[in-house]
Amino acid sequence: MITRMMGFVFALSLLGAVADEPVNVQKSELLQPFPAEFPELYQWTDTCNVWVLRDGSRALLIDYGDGRIRSALSAAGIISVDRVLLTHHHREQYQGLLPLSESAPAVLVPEAERRLFETPGMFRKWYPALGDEYSVYGASYVRPAAHPVTPSELLSDGQVIKWGRFEIRCVSTPGHSPGSMSFLVASGGRRFAFTGDLMHDGARMVTWYDSEWDYGFGKGIDTLLDSVARLQIARSDVLLPSHGPIIRNASDQLTDYQRKLVSFRAEYVRGYPVFDSAPEDRDSLSVPTAVPLISRVTPHLYKLSHETQGKNFAMIVSDNGKGLILDCGLMPESMLEEIIIGMRVHLGLKEIDAFWISHMHGDHFLMGPVLREKYGAESWTLDMIADRCENPRRYDYAALVSAYGDGFDGMPVDRAIRRGERIEWEGYTLQVDWMPGQTEFGCCLWLEIDGHRVAFTGDNLFGNPSAPEQDGHEAVVARNSCIFEEGYLYAARYLKKLQPDILMGGHSWVMQDPQNFIDRYLAWSESMIVLCRELLPDSDYEYSFDPYWVSAYPYRVDLSEQSEAEVTISIRNFRPRHQNYRIVLRLPDGIEADRSVLQGVTAPETRSQERIRLRRTAVPAEAAADSPEIVPLDITLDGTRYGQQFDFLIRRVAGNEED
Repeated sequence: MITRMMGFVFALSLLGAVADEPVNVQKSELLQPFPAEFPELYQWTDTCNVWVLRDGSRALLIDYGDGRIRSALSAAGIISVDRVLLTHHHREQYQGLLPLSESAPAVLVPEAERRLFETPGMFRKWYPALGDEYSVYGASYVRPAAHPVTPSELLSDGQVIKWGRFEIRCVSTPGHSPGSMSFLVASGGRRFAFTGDLMHDGARMVTWYDSEWDYGFGKGIDTLLDSVARLQIARSDVLLPSHGPIIRNASDQLTDYQRKLVSFRAEYVRGYPVFDSAPEDRDSLSVPTAVPLISRVTPHLYKLSHETQGKNFAMIVSDNGKGLILDCGLMPESMLEEIIIGMRVHLGLKEIDAFWISHMHGDHFLMGPVLREKYGAESWTLDMIADRCENPRRYDYAALVSAYGDGFDGMPVDRAIRRGERIEWEGYTLQVDWMPGQTEFGCCLWLEIDGHRVAFTGDNLFGNPSAPEQDGHEAVVARNSCIFEEGYLYAARYLKKLQPDILMGGHSWVMQDPQNFIDRYLAWSESMIVLCRELLPDSDYEYSFDPYWVSAYPYRVDLSEQSEAEVTISIRNFRPRHQNYRIVLRLPDGIEADRSVLQGVTAPETRSQERIRLRRTAVPAEAAADSPEIVPLDITLDGTRYGQQFDFLIRRVAGNEED
């Protein structure tokens, strides 16, 4: 018994030593929130709430935070920690435990998240693909730690853990993460539930982007709603969350939370029929031509016919036979060749001058290399989109061209167009404007052609303008970088001012007489902002919506062939006041930085940028090309400790092919 106790004392000392307390952070203290009915319960807060069940001089912890709790436990006379129960895999929940020592306490994790603990490198890819597990078209929505954890025990739904006088019931409550778990305990005639990040006080979500599991279809919300229902059935009186205040009126807040999620989902899911729209709903204007795959919108404007639903291609053919293609992707090269041959024979096409790219998503320029190399066409897009086309793996966004798995790892942009720039081409005046919405990195090309003002709007809105129930918005995906005020709302106001006669959307949509349609699109954008502010806890909701308010460029840093590289860390301030930040880079052994701690002040509603240089000093024997290393960024903002919520990747061994 003495030997066992000495081991725990050593573990307390060792794990406490790795804790890092940033400057200017509000001091934590060990609290007893329910001294009468639950005197054995203590609360500690750093990167998350850490909950302590005490039995004399020993303790069981629920979540762990950054490790500073160790000194507080020692001061309170607790000299051993038997077990640590983790509600979910997000690294800020247990970053102070890593790397685990041999004398660390037993670590128990949800069985559904076993691989996220044991093999975290599997879920950060050097070569992401559209179908990667736990990703939105290649952008991962899980947040594994830099170091693997081998759990002492895996916890299953309905399992009961007996510890001291307590029976702790495990309840599967995914939604915030794929396999989140809540732990239910009774004390003093009341039922307490340790709920991880299922819900924040005020019937709100902790973060939106952690529950965004697909491309605008609501799988994460639906899973969260199921978990809320499970907790309602459990009839807990008090919820003890990982972040935010204690939730003392659990039943009322769960009911209110359910209502908010249902309302949010109804507005969030796409505003048009995605899979069951009739051809005339997608395009009631164009007419067939002698080229079977091509229809005519106006005498000089052509698009794909109804036979090719979903693909991206439109073309303006001038009187001189010059062609300008508007987006081109999701088709085989043989189909593109058939289209071009047919248009040469029947529609007066002689050569293709250029192709324009509406936004950063790869499916809109997959045929770009063919057009450049085989047909001599230049590639055009807005300047702020260009690098996402040329160097997609430097970013961590959804649906970048490198994720399509056909070896297309970026394409040169021949003409990077300035916002508002006008281009004179074949007697037409083309204007290219920044037009965000579905993604920050999008643009609109518009012109007067054949007596119509036509705007090419990419994937911002689709639908049948004559259907009053449709508001037309495309998928809301935070990993597209799409803050509403700067995105969909901006796009709606822009289009309302532009007053186009015809909207040419991506994926073969043609929308005529869209003024009322745009009004509905604008009203939806405004309502989504209201819903986000109601659902997310920060008064500046963007911190819980945007997964990139701290980001690294490049996201993937290659130290395989060169020993040094520069990385830029960006910090976003959404607030109308100055914002203090402190960022600590958690570098792996054998990687050094000229600065590993970044501190500064960001002006209101702007970004700060910090440039650092990394240097590779060693290559571990176990390093592999298919397993990049995660570099967490430990964030403190205006005295609030967020912990390791953001990251970037490095690799030290080059690979010969994609994983």
